[in-house]
Amino acid sequence: MSEIPAIRTEKLTKHYGDVKALIDLDLDVHMGEVFGFLGPNGAGKTTMIRSVLDLIHPTSGRAEILGMDSHEDAVEIREHVGYLPSDLSMYPSLTGLDMVTYFSNLRGGVDMGYVDELVDRLQADLTKKVGDLSSGNRQKVGLILAFMNRPEVLIMDEPSAGLDPLIQREFQKMLREFAAEGRGVFLSSHTLSEVQRVADRVGIIRLGHLVAVESVDGLRTKAIRQVDLHFNGPVEASTFESVAGVREIVVSNGRATLSFDGQMDELLRVATSNYTLVDISTQEADLEEVFLEYYREGRAT
Repeated sequence: MSEIPAIRTEKLTKHYGDVKALIDLDLDVHMGEVFGFLGPNGAGKTTMIRSVLDLIHPTSGRAEILGMDSHEDAVEIREHVGYLPSDLSMYPSLTGLDMVTYFSNLRGGVDMGYVDELVDRLQADLTKKVGDLSSGNRQKVGLILAFMNRPEVLIMDEPSAGLDPLIQREFQKMLREFAAEGRGVFLSSHTLSEVQRVADRVGIIRLGHLVAVESVDGLRTKAIRQVDLHFNGPVEASTFESVAGVREIVVSNGRATLSFDGQMDELLRVATSNYTLVDISTQEADLEEVFLEYYREGRAT
C-alpha cells in the first residue's frame, strides 16, 4: 500500500451562507482500498467530493489527491483521476462513442481495446445518442468515461443509480479489481448494502460531520444480531441480563432469543456455566441498525 494517500483532507469546511454543509473534515483514503462514504442525501457527501476535486472552493481547510494540492495542482490531478458525478450530464445529441472519443481526445488518447472490454462487461451500447438512452444506460456510459483511462484514483458519487442488479454486481467486481491493482477508490453512496459488499472501510457523515470511520468488519462487531440459544431445560432471562450487549431477551420452553451486540465468547460462557446448551443459531448482523444509530438524536457530532 502506498504511503501517499489517494485522498487526504484537513479541516475541510464548506458553508453556503448560513448552511454548514461540511465541517472540519479530516480523512485519509488509502491506495489499494475501496473506501465507502455513507450518508443520506444532504449529509455533505457531494460537497466533500466537489471540494476535493476543486469544483467548488472550500470555506476553509484543504485537500490533497495523491499528495498534490487539490487547488494548486488541479490540472495535473485531472490526469490521474476518474470521476463519476451524481448529476451526470452529457451532450444528448452525441452517441456514447462520440462521448468516449471526445473525452479520450481531451486526455490525449486512451486504450480503445480497454474501452471495448468495459463496454462488454457493462453491456453498454455506445451506438445510440445519449439523449435516447435510459438513465441506467446513460450511467453505463458515465462509468466507461470514469474507468477508461485506468486512473490511479476513482471517485464515484452514487454510481449504481439506475443499474440493474447484474450490472451492479459486475461494477462492484470492477471496483475490487481496481483496488487490488493498488489504486484508490472512493465510493459515495446512501445505500449501505452497496457499500458493505465492496468496501474495505466506511466513513459515515452526518450533517456535515464525519462521525465514524470503521472497517466493514469493525462495523459488524458493533452490529446487532439475533441469537437463539436452545437448552435441555427451562432457563431464566435474568441469567443473561448482566451480559454486556444483551438488548432484549425472550425465554420460552428452554429457548432464549436475544438481540445482541456484544462479545459472543462472554455470552457463551454465561450460557454454558449455568445450563446445558444444546444448539445455537444466529442471524446476520444488521448493519443498517448500526448505520441508523449514527443518525439518532443525541449522538455526538
